[in-house]
Amino acid sequence: MPLKRLIIVVLLSVIYFVSLTSAQQYFSDEIGPTRVRIIQSQDPLLIPYITWGGESALFYANGGLNTQPNSIMASLGLNLKLVPGDNFMQQVRDYLAGKSPILRGTFRMIAQASEVIGRDPRTQGVVFGQLTWSAGDHFVGRSNIRKISDLKGKKIAIQKGGPHIGMLYDMLLTARLPKSDLEIIWMDELTGANSPAEKFRKDSTVSGCFVITPDMLSLVGDYQAVGDGTGGTVKSARLVVSTATLSRSIADVYACRKDYSDKSRGIIEKFFAGYLKGAEEVIRLKKSYESGGSKEYTALLQMMQDIYGKDVLPTLDEDAHGLIADCTFVGQPGNMAFFNDPTNIVTGFEGFNKNGLDMAVNWGFARKRYDLIPSSLDFNSPTFATFLTTTVTTPIQRKRFKEESVRAEIETFSEEDVLDDNTLISFTIQFEANQDTFSEARYREEFDRVIELASRYGNAAVAIKGHTDPSKVLFALVKTGIKRGILKRTGTRGNYEYFMNGRPFSLEDTSELIRLIQQKKFDDGSDFDGPYQIMRAGLKLSEQRGKAVKQAILAYANRLNARIEAEQIVPVGVGIKEPVIAKPTNPAEAGKNRRVEFALIKISSESVAEADFDF
Repeated sequence: MPLKRLIIVVLLSVIYFVSLTSAQQYFSDEIGPTRVRIIQSQDPLLIPYITWGGESALFYANGGLNTQPNSIMASLGLNLKLVPGDNFMQQVRDYLAGKSPILRGTFRMIAQASEVIGRDPRTQGVVFGQLTWSAGDHFVGRSNIRKISDLKGKKIAIQKGGPHIGMLYDMLLTARLPKSDLEIIWMDELTGANSPAEKFRKDSTVSGCFVITPDMLSLVGDYQAVGDGTGGTVKSARLVVSTATLSRSIADVYACRKDYSDKSRGIIEKFFAGYLKGAEEVIRLKKSYESGGSKEYTALLQMMQDIYGKDVLPTLDEDAHGLIADCTFVGQPGNMAFFNDPTNIVTGFEGFNKNGLDMAVNWGFARKRYDLIPSSLDFNSPTFATFLTTTVTTPIQRKRFKEESVRAEIETFSEEDVLDDNTLISFTIQFEANQDTFSEARYREEFDRVIELASRYGNAAVAIKGHTDPSKVLFALVKTGIKRGILKRTGTRGNYEYFMNGRPFSLEDTSELIRLIQQKKFDDGSDFDGPYQIMRAGLKLSEQRGKAVKQAILAYANRLNARIEAEQIVPVGVGIKEPVIAKPTNPAEAGKNRRVEFALIKISSESVAEADFDF
């Protein structure tokens, strides 16, 4: 079923943002003056919810908007009232005013509010639990944006203050581009008349937009399609990147006031254990529903439709079920990984906190940095360990990649010359002739970048493409070709012209040269100094260099104590196939061809192992 990220659809005109062309304002200016007050009586405890599939676990655990007898939350002795929270600005006002001690949003949305909530010690934000990762948010671009690096100099549309800002921040970080390299059109709504999708549709000068799944499908047609202008699609529009690939970008979390966490930690612990139990049950029911139907799951979908309304979720099977399918629950193991794993340096709490505060200050949401506080919950306490079915006692790294499938897919891309079409970003390092070791002292910056990419793009592969210089192959080809009368040469050194079968023959047409060498047009392939054997040796050497770089990165990550999955990184021997300079004329030009290229590659879901929880 297509993913249907309908997060915060209810926002429309009620959310807190101003005109689409306005400059970014400080969050404190947007929210207006609000006094911090003591927390009001919390019986029932008010819990905000947003329009997102992760809320299905909350609804199920509570039995509805009010805690029902025999529900999971009731069994824990809790009395909750779930209240709409799509207006995040109002959430923050209520939080400061003591009406509810809980905030519900994406990590980066809460980071945008970090100064407002952090300047009073009572309201400093304690991020106590992660709910889900997003798999259904997208960036759609026209034909002039094929890779993330193509964002430079483009005009893009995005909802102001919404969940996609963190995604944009990650993409610019990936491409090493400053925000000033873009022209950003801020839109009031996530979806609808004043949304990024509609701006993209109506204004051809807008090169890309951030959208949820239904809008992505309406613009493009399908995940692998290119819009052709029919059926409501936009001509040349394509899906550039999705959180199905950039799978560690949008983390949905709960946060609470520091004063409430200090006094009511037991309630917070029970509440979050109840949520995680609800997630386990939703996963179980979803499996039953997809394998043969489930009345209980259908009842949950109906509950979601009743809560959000038919204007948001018109159908149960497509929309309500699709909303759940757009998220991946993390469970207790995911919270252990997020908060307690010291190797999770990029996409754990510390990495998100630094990244989020960098964004808040650098992009003008905050004047000063105010740290968010990590969860103090003991996820091994009896409240979690005896109540939940799926738990771990120490953080573990789930093996996600099917090594042979990933390798086969990338090799197929390479053979069919579509590897570049599936590349999100690439960068290179140079090496000397006959170099076979790659030290972290020389390549630390690039190694750090690979670790960062592998972490954030949790469902993409990193191809390490080894390239060799074609000079030796060209020399052998000319020498053998002339000796055997296959090639004719005229002119003088530096101005030679070549002919084959009475027609001009270019030494710069690399693909044609490779084709002729593979067909053994110049020699029978047995001569060690012939073009066929030299080209084969270069291909093998390029793969060996790719493997050497991979081992150097893994060793560096190990010394850094940074998590990385070896199967996500695939060496690929390219040989002379993609030279920077097809016909080098001096050693400096030849040196530009000797390189290792790191390419972030979109791969199919079949190459990633399925699991109940994503961590």
